[in-house]
Amino acid sequence: MHVLVVHNRYSSGQPSGENRVVDEEVALLRAAGHRVELFERRSDDIAGRSLLGKVAVPLLVPWNPAVRKELAAKLRADRPDVVHVHNVFPLLSPAVLAACADVGVPTVATLHNYYQVCPPGTLQRDGRLCTDCVGKTLPLPSIRHGCYRNSRLATLPLAVNLSVNRQRWWTGVERFFCISAAQRDVLVRSGMPSELLTVKHNFVPDPGAGRDGDGEQLLYLGRLAEAKGVRVLMAAWDMIAAEGGVGVPLVLAGAGPLDREVSAWAQGRDDVRYVGLLEPDEVRKAVARSVAVVAPSLAPETFGLVVAEAMAAGVPAVASGHGAFVELVEDGETGLLHRPGERTSLASCLRRITADPAANRAMGRAARLRYEQGFSPAVGLARLEEEYRSAIAGRSEQGNTAQGNTAQGNTAQGNTWGTESMGGSK
Repeated sequence: MHVLVVHNRYSSGQPSGENRVVDEEVALLRAAGHRVELFERRSDDIAGRSLLGKVAVPLLVPWNPAVRKELAAKLRADRPDVVHVHNVFPLLSPAVLAACADVGVPTVATLHNYYQVCPPGTLQRDGRLCTDCVGKTLPLPSIRHGCYRNSRLATLPLAVNLSVNRQRWWTGVERFFCISAAQRDVLVRSGMPSELLTVKHNFVPDPGAGRDGDGEQLLYLGRLAEAKGVRVLMAAWDMIAAEGGVGVPLVLAGAGPLDREVSAWAQGRDDVRYVGLLEPDEVRKAVARSVAVVAPSLAPETFGLVVAEAMAAGVPAVASGHGAFVELVEDGETGLLHRPGERTSLASCLRRITADPAANRAMGRAARLRYEQGFSPAVGLARLEEEYRSAIAGRSEQGNTAQGNTAQGNTAQGNTWGTESMGGSK
């Protein structure tokens, strides 16, 4: 197949699981012999714009007419079989959907978050679940609370975007890919048409080598932010340390708004190491050296790449018992689930996952099997190909139906005109 992937790349200053997913899907499709092209914008490029150009960016969030024109021209020239849309914020906008409609190319979209029902796409505020804007024609609560970057002004274009483009999304996309059943359930309850939503889990590449031995550390890998449960993890670890520890250190890898706080907390301690951002090869090595990977998110995650990566390496996870983690982690089988936001529950799970090496190894083997069955490249490729073909076939059927209706209309018109002529001749 000939696939055009549309994506606005997130800033390189912060780790982005979404950028990774896009890159890995493109590589997977190309390796399977499909022709894949990219239509991209990069948020990094905003810094290089003139002052006027920077000021104009929020105005382009709901609609970027230049993108519509450019993409439509590319589609007419290249005629891909299907367009796969990922992120369109802030430089692409839903104008990409109009371009696809202009040329009549079937479109699918991966939903990496909740932007279809929540302006910032998080469904949370102040670290708690928030559905104040769900179902509202104009999501005013998000503006009032400044849900994006704690700024009413920054939130405004996102709220306008959701308000004016909701129906464009729901009528312009053949199929939305939800990356977990938990995400799909939330979106259906929020009013999205269930017939448009299918579950297509993310896949992660096979690392080629799994954990060797019992592991030497517990690993947190991800964004250093309140919503990711970093402060809960630190509090749980302090409880463990006060009771003598668990025999292995806690390693924190990542970057984010809590950088300085985490660095200061780890400084001078033998039981904690803060290593900052890691390169992909370093990430794989760190996971393979781990007794378990820790994912204590306060917010219900739509997927959880770090958990899938751990499973690929035969490493169990300790994760919050909500959102997609409940799908990924079978409690007591492939890892452990703790009560979200509760440091005592998290501390208990960390003690348990390190206390019995034999049980830990059994969880690791079960985690690897779960990965092979649900999150491997082979499974990911099969699902992508299946959904692309379904979207292409669906658009073809619509075209045939429309042609049939047109033909029927012409026949009916011809009969009417014939009757009128006959009547006139009388």
